[in-house]
This record gives sequence, C-alpha cells and structure tokens, in this order.
Amino acid sequence: MVMTTVDLNDRVTVEKRQDQRIVVQVDYNFVPENAKNLASQAALLMQETYDLKEGVTITLEKEIPVSAGLGGGSADAAATMRAMNKLFDLQLSLDELSALGADVGSDVPFCIYSKTAICTGHGEKVHLLNEMPKAWVVIAKPNVGISTACVFQELEIGEECNQQENTQKCIEAIENGDYETICATLSNCLESISMEMHPNIRKLKQNMLNSGADAALMSGSGPTVYSLAKHYKQAQNIYNAVHGCCNEVYLVRLLG
Repeated sequence: MVMTTVDLNDRVTVEKRQDQRIVVQVDYNFVPENAKNLASQAALLMQETYDLKEGVTITLEKEIPVSAGLGGGSADAAATMRAMNKLFDLQLSLDELSALGADVGSDVPFCIYSKTAICTGHGEKVHLLNEMPKAWVVIAKPNVGISTACVFQELEIGEECNQQENTQKCIEAIENGDYETICATLSNCLESISMEMHPNIRKLKQNMLNSGADAALMSGSGPTVYSLAKHYKQAQNIYNAVHGCCNEVYLVRLLG
C-alpha cells in the first residue's frame, strides 16, 4: 500500500519521571490511558529493550480523529519512540526505530519515517518514495463505527485483493510528480466492503466527487474518506459540501 502524510497532527509531549512508571495522559475521553494505548506500549518496549531506569509521562493532545483509519494511534507511538530516543540519548537511527516499532503495530514503522512510502508485508516494510505533488486534502469522518477486524475478515472470505497494477502505476506517478495520474490510480480494496456495511461512506465519497474533488477514496479500513484538490477554493467547496453531514471535517495540505 502507498502511504503519505498531511498537516493534521496530535501533540505528543514526553517527559522523564523519577520512577519507572509509564503514565499516559490524554485530553480525549475515548482514548485509553492504560497499556492498551499504543504510545504506552511503545514506551514500555523502549524501556525494556534498552534497560531504561526511568519511566516517562506521555501527554497526548488529540487532533487526528480516533478510530478513523488515519493511523493516529500509530503516529503517537512513533512520536513517543522518537522522543525517547532523544530524551535518553539512545542515538538510534530511523531504521532501528522502525524495526523496533513493528513490534508495536504495523503502521508504526511508516510513522517513524513520516514520508511518502510504499509499505509491504503487513505494512512494516517501508520503502520511501519521492514527495507527493502539492495539493489540498479534505478529510471527513462519517458518524459510523467500523470494526477493522470485521472488514479484513470479509476480505478473506471474498475475492482476493488484487490491485497491484494500480499500485504500481500510482508509485510511478508519485516518482514522476504526476498529480493527475495519482488521482486516476487511487484504489482501496477495503472500500467496497466498508461501504457495503455502511452506505453513508459511499454517499460521502460521491458528495466529495460531485463537489469538485479530483479524487476521493476511503482511508484504510474506514470510515474516513479523503479527497484531493489542486486548488484551495476547490477544496473549500468540498469542505463546505460535506461539513453539514459529518462532525469531523478537516481541510489540510498534502505533505509527503
């Protein structure tokens, strides 16, 4: 799968403690502050792997939508690992952090690099690509919940996910900075499954396309849908069109 970044981020603050505890503080009610939190798991893994004698307090200020298919938890885990690398002067390379991060979650290695990349295996094998062309992105999370496990279970029962040709064309377009071909080759084999479970996702995507999006696609296993727009006014039109039907809508820039 091809993954990239946008300028929507959580704020992650990591501070040393005088004891060995890992403490997580979150400003969002639906994010766990215990060992289920990926940032907590990442900190514990760093502590155990490098025999750190001190614990850390991790403060998360959430902006990335939760349970949205956007990798917010993985991004927090990656930020925690990078912060502890500096805080404890471990001098680990990004490659070393990435390899360790794979034990926390399959999206963590990508988040360690935080660059446009092709991710293979379960997502843990990361090959960096050129930067994405400049564009605007409208991200909208519909008011539905998606079980990632159920989506992948349906994928295993149904037809094989075979979109390698589109993926290769998309990679070539990224390497060549070809925005139009990137838009034309975007695909997600999980999209039809999640749309079958929740038709509102399909309606949201169509709304974006009808409002002038150059491309629109569900992110990950959903339910979030994103759209690409070359120009800001175009992106504003999309944002205004979907803002009334979704509580969480963001107009951001493509980074990569």
